[in-house]
Amino acid sequence: MNWSQILWITLIGFLLVAVTLVLLIYIIRLFGVAFAASHKQKVAKKSAAKGVEAPAEVALPEMVTAEVVAAIAMAIRLSAGEDHDRESEVLTIQTIKRAYSPWNSKIHGLTRLPERK
Repeated sequence: MNWSQILWITLIGFLLVAVTLVLLIYIIRLFGVAFAASHKQKVAKKSAAKGVEAPAEVALPEMVTAEVVAAIAMAIRLSAGEDHDRESEVLTIQTIKRAYSPWNSKIHGLTRLPERK
């Protein structure tokens, strides 16, 4: 095989992988859209069967400021922090005394070197 053939095979391999990845991205997005539409239909059917009006979509502001994001993050952090107790922050390492076992002994796995004469 010469270098030109090797380079062509390499180029075709790279292109094949890249095209496959792009196709997978579009297929995954298509599944997401299909499942979201299916979920909306199921919710609409359940709410219609119960006689409840379907929830209207909430209009969100165009841009959320950094202060609002910081306030929400701090509120979540404070509320999540209350669930845990205060740890002592002291590490204790306990050693376990194990009886001797030839199964975990490395010396039995070594073979003696033959003597040279």
